[in-house]
Amino acid sequence: MKVEKFFIFIGCAVSTLALTSNEIIKNMGLGWNLGNTLEACGDWINGNTTRQYETAWGNPVTTEEIIRGVKSYGFNTIRIPVAWSNLMLANYTINPLLLSRVEEVVNYVLNNDMYAIVNIHWDNGWFEKFATEEEEAFKKYNRIWEQISDYFKDYGENLIFESLNEEGCWESLWNPWSNEGSKAGAFDVLNRINQRFVDIFRSSGGFNPERHLLLAGYCTSIEHVVNDLYVLPKDDRIMVSVHFYGPSTFTILEEDADWGKSAYYWGTEEEVQNIIKDLQLAKTELVDKGIPIVVGEYGTATKNKDPESVRKWLRTVAETSAEYGMCPCLWDAGQYFDRKTLEFKDEEIGALFIEISSKLDNNGKKCWSEPDYPCCKETCNIILKDEFEWGSENGEWCGIPSSCSVMRKNANLCPGYPDYPCCPKKNCYIYSIDDNGDRWGAENDEWCSIRNSC
Repeated sequence: MKVEKFFIFIGCAVSTLALTSNEIIKNMGLGWNLGNTLEACGDWINGNTTRQYETAWGNPVTTEEIIRGVKSYGFNTIRIPVAWSNLMLANYTINPLLLSRVEEVVNYVLNNDMYAIVNIHWDNGWFEKFATEEEEAFKKYNRIWEQISDYFKDYGENLIFESLNEEGCWESLWNPWSNEGSKAGAFDVLNRINQRFVDIFRSSGGFNPERHLLLAGYCTSIEHVVNDLYVLPKDDRIMVSVHFYGPSTFTILEEDADWGKSAYYWGTEEEVQNIIKDLQLAKTELVDKGIPIVVGEYGTATKNKDPESVRKWLRTVAETSAEYGMCPCLWDAGQYFDRKTLEFKDEEIGALFIEISSKLDNNGKKCWSEPDYPCCKETCNIILKDEFEWGSENGEWCGIPSSCSVMRKNANLCPGYPDYPCCPKKNCYIYSIDDNGDRWGAENDEWCSIRNSC
């Protein structure tokens, strides 16, 4: 790490070292995955540069403008999946160009006062070797994290590392469908991986002894994480990662498969309650017992799916997770946020995220201008623009919140959607403002939600 960068981030780290992992989770808010990008991998990629790998799965080169665009929709955490084996040198030495590129993307996130999560993703599936060649697998695992922990050791608490992705499950050791094999043996492998991960960071330099770390659950399944066989290291600065893709016939299948029939619709009361029940399990068994949870991935396919069902599913998972004190991270491989136009392809999905984020703000998340200046509550009108955007209320300067940029992008939308219709464009008469700050009008003797453009 360059000397000048050390001084940039040491101040951030020192100022936040006192935060607990539960406090960090609250600050992380909504998360978004830089999917199908730095984790793109495969023997078919005949490249010798990080750029060739980064764009191999169809996404453009990541820029700080992309990160700012995501932030403008209310997200405060970026999860950065990485395939560290790409261009790897001898003896499991990470290519320095890849380390530098990951650092560059991390800095995009931190420069915008967000949280970054960096992991080892699928990475061509070498984690399977823990079931057959454990000693060699641990050798590679150790080398990767020893290099990463040393490289980023002087970064502050806004940078979080994750032990692995979904690869912490081995059907050759224990088959969860047939229950064949040793379940205890399979869980033990993951437990030892997570312990090794923590040990590497705690024995490293810089801020690593106190860094917040994210540990993978077995198959990142809520059901398996609440199992007594899943044993966490004794450490007070750890969080647990689970993923949520249920029901898979709706979220994953775009067409019928031998294991299930693709669902076009989702959203009956029973289906909604099933999701709430699953997330409630994580809350009662983990969050309520002081174990912070990051929903590292959730999302749906968008092809051959009812758009309104997709919106309702995303809202249900994101809203419920956040309400239960978790940080939900949307898996986005390019199906939601357009990284060229810097807008959500479905503007109603973009609007629902800013709505959820604004409610989190109301629960105590500070505006960028606080505590020195209040956050603007009633205006998005920019009076002065330096490195930030400033407005004025009651004769005092106030900071323009990030939600304003989304309102400008979604001027024809309204926060009450989908429960109530938007008022007609020329109807801006406000009859009522609720506790969430949403504005309500009336049309044909029915309530309607006032558009952002009013």
